[in-house]
Amino acid sequence: MSTVRDITLAPSGERKIAWVEANMPLLRSIAAEFEQTKPFAGLRIALSVHMEAKTAYLCRVLALGGAEMHVTGCNPLSTQDDVAAAVAAGGIDVHATHGCTEEEYTAYLDRALEVGPHIIIDDGGDLVARLYQRFPELIDGVVGSCEETTTGIRRLRQMDRAGTLRFPAVMVNDADCKHLFDNRYGTGQSVWDGIVRTTNLIVAGKDVVVAGYGWCGKGVAMRAKGLGARVIVTETDPVRAIEAVMDGFRVMPMAEAAPLGDIFVTVTGDCGILTREHFPLLKDGAILCNAGHFNVEVAMDELGEYAESSFDARQNIRGWRLPNGRTVYVLAEGRLVNLASGDGHPAEIMDMSFAIQALSAQFLARNRGRLKPGVVPVPREIDLAVARRKLETLGVSIDTLSAEQKAYLGME
Repeated sequence: MSTVRDITLAPSGERKIAWVEANMPLLRSIAAEFEQTKPFAGLRIALSVHMEAKTAYLCRVLALGGAEMHVTGCNPLSTQDDVAAAVAAGGIDVHATHGCTEEEYTAYLDRALEVGPHIIIDDGGDLVARLYQRFPELIDGVVGSCEETTTGIRRLRQMDRAGTLRFPAVMVNDADCKHLFDNRYGTGQSVWDGIVRTTNLIVAGKDVVVAGYGWCGKGVAMRAKGLGARVIVTETDPVRAIEAVMDGFRVMPMAEAAPLGDIFVTVTGDCGILTREHFPLLKDGAILCNAGHFNVEVAMDELGEYAESSFDARQNIRGWRLPNGRTVYVLAEGRLVNLASGDGHPAEIMDMSFAIQALSAQFLARNRGRLKPGVVPVPREIDLAVARRKLETLGVSIDTLSAEQKAYLGME
């Protein structure tokens, strides 16, 4: 039996799902194919992804393909209760509530896993980690997993290097049609959507500090610049730092950026980016938020110990009064601001990401027993097929190489 906040919220969630379905033509076409071919017939899929409308539609697409779906969220604040209710009302097993405790969150992971999944679809790696911690006896039954995020891939690579990854794990995030668009354009837009709708403040004319210049950081910085902000980038990677400089941004250590920033966005995937060292340096009124997967980039425990008091300044904004008399504000408890304070990436962007996800799961099902344990790249033909189909939905055509050109390039 599903675990949702209020099943009567389902009609509201259903409208959200219908809206994203109308704006996800790639996934709609895959749904039609899956309904005919049933690639997941007889298979159980456990899914842990942000439980909002686009994820809900992915769940339905996989179910149309014959999968028995058991789903949960991947962040306590990103679940939308009306969407979870709609998923449950539609007959899919779902365990997710907005604002759940850490204990409830872990219990929801367990409920998705205890059925003995054949395929795992993960966002951040919590489902796979919990499988190893709580259900090691079920590992041999796993055909494979698909990982959505940079953070989750990092965890899987660590397992692979240690020789403990006992099934193939497809690196969905590394596909070009995922990270080049989802991480850059999706994160770039959705982060500022979350910040602006939560704060109701202007971005133009402000100093924005973006911590991390990977694909997500590039998108956040690009959109901040487009909104009229002066952008500072902090980095530890010298190559990315040069790239940020050549993209027109100032680059400096966080200790130098801390007194300058009006808005800080951490997007590194690492811990301890804004810490006790930096809090006394911040401007009065500085806004701190995180766009990395886990809530470890802004050191909330250290802020709680350092601050003299805190208060709710606005929905999803907590103010922290510091000993120096200044007040700083943290959005969404330091969790993913684009999902905890917004609706996540645009539907058209997730259309590509979830198309890669769905076809990667199909790849696992088709190659059951033939793939070696370890990290597995998304097959190039899947990446290219998604790109071509996306261009078709956009009404864009491109050139093709002639036989002579292919021969010249050594392709034939």
